[in-house]
Amino acid sequence: MYENNYPNNNTYYYEPGGNNSGGFHNESGSPGNAGRPDKPRKTGMGTGKKIVIAVCCGLFFGIFAGLGFQAVDSAADYLKAKAGIEYRDDKEDNNTTDTEKASIKENQTAESAQIAGTQITQTTVTDVTEVVKQVMPSVVSVTNSYVERMSFWGYEYSQPGSGSGSGIIVGQNDTELLLVTNYHVVESAEELTVQFTDGTQAQAQLKGSDADKDLAVIAVQLDNIEKDTMAKISIAKLGSSDSLTVGEPVIAIGNALGYGQSVTTGVVSALDRAIVATSMETAQNSDVEINTFIQTDAAINPGNSGGALLNIKGEVIGINSNKIGGSAVEGMGYAIPISDAQPIIENLMNKTTKFKVDEEKRGYLGITGVDVAAENSQLYGMPQGVYISSVMEGSGAEKAGLIRGDIITAINGDEVKSMSELREELTYCEAGSTVELTIMQGSPVGYQSKSVEVTLGHQNS
Repeated sequence: MYENNYPNNNTYYYEPGGNNSGGFHNESGSPGNAGRPDKPRKTGMGTGKKIVIAVCCGLFFGIFAGLGFQAVDSAADYLKAKAGIEYRDDKEDNNTTDTEKASIKENQTAESAQIAGTQITQTTVTDVTEVVKQVMPSVVSVTNSYVERMSFWGYEYSQPGSGSGSGIIVGQNDTELLLVTNYHVVESAEELTVQFTDGTQAQAQLKGSDADKDLAVIAVQLDNIEKDTMAKISIAKLGSSDSLTVGEPVIAIGNALGYGQSVTTGVVSALDRAIVATSMETAQNSDVEINTFIQTDAAINPGNSGGALLNIKGEVIGINSNKIGGSAVEGMGYAIPISDAQPIIENLMNKTTKFKVDEEKRGYLGITGVDVAAENSQLYGMPQGVYISSVMEGSGAEKAGLIRGDIITAINGDEVKSMSELREELTYCEAGSTVELTIMQGSPVGYQSKSVEVTLGHQNS
């Protein structure tokens, strides 16, 4: 239908159907020739038409609303499919068991999802069974049997004692299995016993120690280890502590409380933690700073000392030490960084293994000595070591030319800073053997270093 407007205000309609025989009609319905009566015009719509229109509007609204909801659902499904998330509707959830739901949730948590252009990755370390299975054969329990000596009113008393710790198998040579532990685990030991992962035990001997770094290497003779045990144990893989980051997961394995090997987990809490501890060898119990350590919240209890601190790859990145933490704190354990310890360990592994001499056969220098503590060394400019306060007549020390005022700083190349360390070294020396002492003698220009060979005497003589 086309509409044309003219100035005479008459509107003309072109007849449909392509037939214009009816001519042109004005608004009044006249066909152009007068005398034909006009048909009455209806000014409103009937009730039926209104109902039809309302129904049509409702249908159109329903159709468009349905299309809109369908579009939203399709878009959500598309995004979920792109993100790698499995879609499950309520009907499927009702038919899913709790075990299946837990499995689905666990799988979805471990996936990497990309939503709205953002990459989200979640990594949670909860299962360390494979790491423990791999490393446990390289960690041992260490038992230290010692004699505690006390003095009361001029009388000396002694009683046996024992302590427990841990160790890590770090190497093997032609005749020995080599293990690293803390120095305080093997200090003053009369006898050392190692227990392997299968429960078998063997005697161990001290190979070398570094008291300042709290490190020691002990050796077990291969002849004393059963073949079945050798097949079950392994050498630990040493990693690097230089690449550690705060928050990195770690695993601690050791002989906690002497009950046997146990496992704890945590994270690296801090790096290069400088610890101030009381020196037990100083007369005034002054505070001295000792090295830097890895701090972790993995539980490190008595007996864990000398055990392994591992990364998630099963590499040793630290040597645990319960001595540092103390009982006043919780969730703060410490370990010697393996990158700092490794050069010391390699040096100690190359030393000659020391075998304890029976007490009645041990050799003696024939001196009395006093510790030159660190603060006295700085205050008076004296070397740190053992100050000879007296020399016994006829002793090997007198024959070697040692005099009052000399300071012993090493024996057979091993540094000594206290009388207790000197006594400990002499327990490996038999009467009649010769030892080399490094001493510092006073002179007008200061202390001068000197090497002296001393033939050890017997206690009775």
